[in-house]
Amino acid sequence: MTVDVAPGISFGGDQLALIAGPCVIESEAHALYLAAAIRVVAGPYIFKASFDKANRSSAASYRGPGLTEGLRILAQVRALGIPVLTDIHEPAQAAVAAEHVDILQIPAFLCRQTDLLVEAGKTGRVVNIKKGQFVAPHDIAHAAEKVAATGNHRIVLTERGTTFGYNNLVVDMRGLKIMRDLGYPVVFDATHSVQLPGASGSASGGQPQFIPTLAGAAAGAGIDGLFVEVHEEPARALSDGANALRLDLLSGLLAKVRAIHAAAR
Repeated sequence: MTVDVAPGISFGGDQLALIAGPCVIESEAHALYLAAAIRVVAGPYIFKASFDKANRSSAASYRGPGLTEGLRILAQVRALGIPVLTDIHEPAQAAVAAEHVDILQIPAFLCRQTDLLVEAGKTGRVVNIKKGQFVAPHDIAHAAEKVAATGNHRIVLTERGTTFGYNNLVVDMRGLKIMRDLGYPVVFDATHSVQLPGASGSASGGQPQFIPTLAGAAAGAGIDGLFVEVHEEPARALSDGANALRLDLLSGLLAKVRAIHAAAR
Protein backbone atom coordinates (compact mmCIF):
# COMPACT_ATOMS: atom_id res chain seq x y z
CA MET A 1 0.00 0.00 0.00
CA THR A 2 1.24 3.47 -0.87
CA VAL A 3 0.38 6.50 1.24
CA ASP A 4 0.95 9.83 -0.51
CA VAL A 5 1.93 12.84 1.58
CA ALA A 6 2.91 15.56 -0.89
CA PRO A 7 4.19 15.73 -4.47
CA GLY A 8 7.32 13.58 -4.63
CA ILE A 9 6.88 12.17 -1.10
CA SER A 10 5.06 8.95 -0.29
CA PHE A 11 5.36 5.92 1.95
CA GLY A 12 5.48 2.63 0.07
CA GLY A 13 6.82 3.95 -3.23
CA ASP A 14 10.21 3.38 -4.82
CA GLN A 15 11.91 6.12 -2.81
CA LEU A 16 12.61 5.93 0.91
CA ALA A 17 10.60 8.64 2.68
CA LEU A 18 12.38 10.69 5.33
CA ILE A 19 10.90 12.19 8.50
CA ALA A 20 13.40 14.46 10.27
CA GLY A 21 13.57 17.38 12.65
CA PRO A 22 14.09 18.32 16.30
CA CYS A 23 12.26 16.46 19.05
CA VAL A 24 10.45 19.61 20.16
CA ILE A 25 9.95 23.12 18.79
CA GLU A 26 12.61 25.18 20.54
CA SER A 27 11.79 28.51 18.85
CA GLU A 28 10.40 29.75 15.54
CA ALA A 29 13.86 30.77 14.35
CA HIS A 30 15.33 27.37 15.21
CA ALA A 31 12.52 25.42 13.55
CA LEU A 32 12.81 27.43 10.32
CA TYR A 33 16.60 27.16 10.32
CA LEU A 34 16.65 23.40 10.85
CA ALA A 35 13.81 22.76 8.40
CA ALA A 36 15.69 24.56 5.63
CA ALA A 37 19.06 23.03 6.57
CA ILE A 38 17.69 19.47 6.47
CA ARG A 39 16.13 20.07 3.05
CA VAL A 40 19.51 21.16 1.67
CA VAL A 41 20.98 17.83 2.79
CA ALA A 42 18.05 15.49 2.21
CA GLY A 43 15.98 16.92 -0.62
CA PRO A 44 12.20 16.45 -0.30
CA TYR A 45 11.32 15.23 3.20
CA ILE A 46 8.81 15.60 6.05
CA PHE A 47 9.70 17.96 8.92
CA LYS A 48 8.95 16.64 12.40
CA ALA A 49 8.70 18.64 15.62
CA SER A 50 6.40 18.49 18.64
CA PHE A 51 4.47 21.47 19.99
CA ASP A 52 4.21 19.71 23.34
CA LYS A 53 6.17 16.82 24.84
CA ALA A 54 3.56 15.64 27.31
CA ASN A 55 5.53 12.55 28.37
CA ARG A 56 8.82 14.05 29.55
CA SER A 57 10.54 12.15 32.37
CA SER A 58 10.50 15.14 34.73
CA ALA A 59 7.83 17.75 35.35
CA ALA A 60 10.64 20.33 35.26
CA SER A 61 11.68 19.41 31.68
CA TYR A 62 10.93 21.72 28.75
CA ARG A 63 7.73 20.64 26.98
CA GLY A 64 7.47 23.06 24.06
CA PRO A 65 5.57 26.22 23.12
CA GLY A 66 2.12 24.65 23.37
CA LEU A 67 -0.66 23.98 20.88
CA THR A 68 -1.49 27.44 19.58
CA GLU A 69 2.02 28.84 19.25
CA GLY A 70 3.46 25.51 18.13
CA LEU A 71 0.98 25.09 15.29
CA ARG A 72 1.61 28.67 14.20
CA ILE A 73 5.34 27.89 13.93
CA LEU A 74 4.72 24.61 12.09
CA ALA A 75 2.50 26.48 9.63
CA GLN A 76 5.49 28.74 8.88
CA VAL A 77 7.61 25.66 8.12
CA ARG A 78 4.86 24.32 5.88
CA ALA A 79 4.77 27.64 4.06
CA LEU A 80 8.34 26.86 2.92
CA GLY A 81 6.90 23.95 0.93
CA ILE A 82 7.99 21.33 3.45
CA PRO A 83 5.35 18.83 4.65
CA VAL A 84 5.01 18.73 8.43
CA LEU A 85 4.37 16.01 11.05
CA THR A 86 3.55 16.58 14.71
CA ASP A 87 2.30 14.58 17.69
CA ILE A 88 -1.12 14.90 19.25
CA HIS A 89 -1.86 13.76 22.79
CA GLU A 90 -5.57 14.43 23.28
CA PRO A 91 -8.56 13.77 21.00
CA ALA A 92 -9.49 17.48 20.96
CA GLN A 93 -6.12 18.34 19.41
CA ALA A 94 -6.64 16.25 16.28
CA ALA A 95 -8.93 18.50 14.21
CA VAL A 96 -7.06 21.67 15.21
CA ALA A 97 -3.63 20.24 14.39
CA ALA A 98 -4.88 18.79 11.10
CA GLU A 99 -5.51 22.32 9.82
CA HIS A 100 -1.79 23.09 10.02
CA VAL A 101 0.10 19.82 9.37
CA ASP A 102 0.19 16.97 6.87
CA ILE A 103 0.65 14.03 9.25
CA LEU A 104 -0.75 13.46 12.72
CA GLN A 105 1.47 11.25 14.85
CA ILE A 106 0.18 9.04 17.66
CA PRO A 107 2.91 8.81 20.32
CA ALA A 108 4.10 5.33 21.27
CA PHE A 109 2.78 5.56 24.82
CA LEU A 110 -0.69 6.45 23.48
CA CYS A 111 -0.98 3.94 20.64
CA ARG A 112 -3.84 2.09 22.34
CA GLN A 113 -5.91 5.20 23.10
CA THR A 114 -9.07 4.55 21.09
CA ASP A 115 -10.54 8.07 21.21
CA LEU A 116 -7.23 9.60 20.10
CA LEU A 117 -6.87 7.18 17.18
CA VAL A 118 -10.46 7.68 16.05
CA GLU A 119 -10.30 11.48 16.14
CA ALA A 120 -7.02 11.43 14.21
CA GLY A 121 -8.60 9.17 11.62
CA LYS A 122 -11.62 11.42 11.23
CA THR A 123 -9.43 14.31 10.05
CA GLY A 124 -8.48 12.49 6.83
CA ARG A 125 -4.83 13.35 7.39
CA VAL A 126 -2.11 10.72 7.21
CA VAL A 127 -1.89 9.09 10.65
CA ASN A 128 1.49 7.79 11.78
CA ILE A 129 1.06 5.32 14.64
CA LYS A 130 4.21 4.73 16.66
CA LYS A 131 4.21 1.19 18.00
CA GLY A 132 4.43 1.25 21.76
CA GLN A 133 7.51 -0.17 23.41
CA PHE A 134 5.13 -2.58 25.14
CA VAL A 135 3.25 -3.75 22.02
CA ALA A 136 4.02 -6.82 19.90
CA PRO A 137 4.43 -6.11 16.15
CA HIS A 138 1.30 -8.05 15.17
CA ASP A 139 -0.79 -6.36 17.87
CA ILE A 140 -0.34 -2.88 16.40
CA ALA A 141 -2.92 -4.03 13.84
CA HIS A 142 -5.61 -3.22 16.41
CA ALA A 143 -4.52 0.42 16.54
CA ALA A 144 -4.52 0.65 12.75
CA GLU A 145 -8.00 -0.88 12.63
CA LYS A 146 -9.32 1.84 14.93
CA VAL A 147 -8.15 4.52 12.50
CA ALA A 148 -9.32 2.56 9.44
CA ALA A 149 -12.79 2.21 10.98
CA THR A 150 -13.27 5.95 10.37
CA GLY A 151 -12.84 5.38 6.63
CA ASN A 152 -9.31 6.78 6.67
CA HIS A 153 -6.79 4.26 5.32
CA ARG A 154 -3.89 6.74 5.11
CA ILE A 155 -2.04 4.92 7.87
CA VAL A 156 1.67 4.47 8.52
CA LEU A 157 3.20 2.31 11.28
CA THR A 158 6.47 3.20 13.00
CA GLU A 159 8.84 0.93 14.91
CA ARG A 160 10.79 2.59 17.74
CA GLY A 161 12.16 -0.32 19.74
CA THR A 162 10.79 -2.65 22.40
CA THR A 163 11.33 -2.46 26.16
CA PHE A 164 14.07 -4.87 27.21
CA GLY A 165 14.38 -4.81 30.98
CA TYR A 166 14.90 -1.47 32.69
CA ASN A 167 16.15 1.62 30.79
CA ASN A 168 16.84 -0.27 27.59
CA LEU A 169 15.27 -0.94 24.21
CA VAL A 170 15.97 -3.51 21.50
CA VAL A 171 14.83 -3.68 17.88
CA ASP A 172 13.53 -6.97 16.55
CA MET A 173 14.00 -6.70 12.78
CA ARG A 174 11.41 -9.44 12.28
CA GLY A 175 8.86 -6.95 13.53
CA LEU A 176 9.38 -4.70 10.50
CA LYS A 177 8.21 -7.48 8.16
CA ILE A 178 5.39 -8.47 10.48
CA MET A 179 4.11 -4.90 10.58
CA ARG A 180 4.49 -4.43 6.83
CA ASP A 181 2.58 -7.64 6.20
CA LEU A 182 -0.39 -6.01 7.93
CA GLY A 183 -0.78 -4.00 4.73
CA TYR A 184 0.55 -0.62 5.83
CA PRO A 185 3.82 1.18 5.05
CA VAL A 186 6.39 0.89 7.82
CA VAL A 187 8.81 3.53 9.10
CA PHE A 188 11.83 2.88 11.28
CA ASP A 189 12.58 5.41 14.01
CA ALA A 190 16.35 5.15 14.20
CA THR A 191 16.84 7.69 16.97
CA HIS A 192 14.24 6.67 19.55
CA SER A 193 15.34 3.07 19.02
CA VAL A 194 18.73 3.95 20.53
CA GLN A 195 17.16 5.79 23.44
CA LEU A 196 17.78 4.59 27.00
CA PRO A 197 14.47 5.57 28.66
CA GLY A 198 14.95 7.28 32.00
CA ALA A 199 18.59 6.23 32.13
CA SER A 200 19.84 9.70 33.03
CA GLY A 201 17.72 10.09 36.12
CA SER A 202 15.33 12.93 35.25
CA ALA A 203 15.84 12.43 31.51
CA SER A 204 16.43 9.67 28.99
CA GLY A 205 19.89 8.69 27.81
CA GLY A 206 20.89 7.35 24.43
CA GLN A 207 23.46 5.59 22.26
CA PRO A 208 23.49 7.56 18.99
CA GLN A 209 26.59 5.70 17.78
CA PHE A 210 24.24 2.83 16.89
CA ILE A 211 21.91 4.89 14.67
CA PRO A 212 23.72 3.98 11.40
CA THR A 213 23.85 0.28 12.30
CA LEU A 214 20.15 -0.03 13.07
CA ALA A 215 19.06 2.24 10.22
CA GLY A 216 21.08 0.19 7.73
CA ALA A 217 19.65 -3.07 9.04
CA ALA A 218 16.11 -1.69 8.85
CA ALA A 219 16.66 -0.51 5.27
CA GLY A 220 17.76 -4.02 4.36
CA ALA A 221 14.60 -5.38 5.98
CA GLY A 222 12.45 -3.38 3.57
CA ILE A 223 11.18 -0.28 5.37
CA ASP A 224 9.24 2.44 3.56
CA GLY A 225 10.51 5.40 5.57
CA LEU A 226 13.20 6.51 7.99
CA PHE A 227 12.53 8.68 11.05
CA VAL A 228 15.45 10.55 12.63
CA GLU A 229 15.44 13.34 15.16
CA VAL A 230 18.10 15.79 14.03
CA HIS A 231 19.76 18.71 15.81
CA GLU A 232 22.75 20.83 14.86
CA GLU A 233 24.09 20.51 18.42
CA PRO A 234 22.41 17.61 20.28
CA ALA A 235 24.11 18.45 23.57
CA ARG A 236 22.19 21.74 23.51
CA ALA A 237 18.83 20.26 22.46
CA LEU A 238 15.93 20.96 24.82
CA SER A 239 14.58 17.39 24.48
CA ASP A 240 16.00 13.99 23.49
CA GLY A 241 19.44 15.35 22.65
CA ALA A 242 21.05 12.18 24.02
CA ASN A 243 19.70 10.10 21.14
CA ALA A 244 19.49 12.72 18.37
CA LEU A 245 21.54 12.61 15.16
CA ARG A 246 23.92 15.52 14.60
CA LEU A 247 22.94 17.50 11.52
CA ASP A 248 26.37 17.16 9.92
CA LEU A 249 26.04 13.36 10.05
CA LEU A 250 22.72 13.25 8.20
CA SER A 251 24.18 13.28 4.68
CA GLY A 252 26.38 10.23 5.28
CA LEU A 253 23.57 8.33 6.98
CA LEU A 254 21.14 8.98 4.13
CA ALA A 255 23.66 7.93 1.49
CA LYS A 256 24.18 4.60 3.26
CA VAL A 257 20.53 3.91 4.04
CA ARG A 258 19.25 4.94 0.60
CA ALA A 259 21.79 2.67 -1.10
CA ILE A 260 20.77 -0.31 1.05
CA HIS A 261 17.08 0.48 0.51
CA ALA A 262 17.53 0.59 -3.26
CA ALA A 263 19.41 -2.71 -3.24
CA ALA A 264 16.78 -4.36 -1.04
CA ARG A 265 13.99 -3.20 -3.35
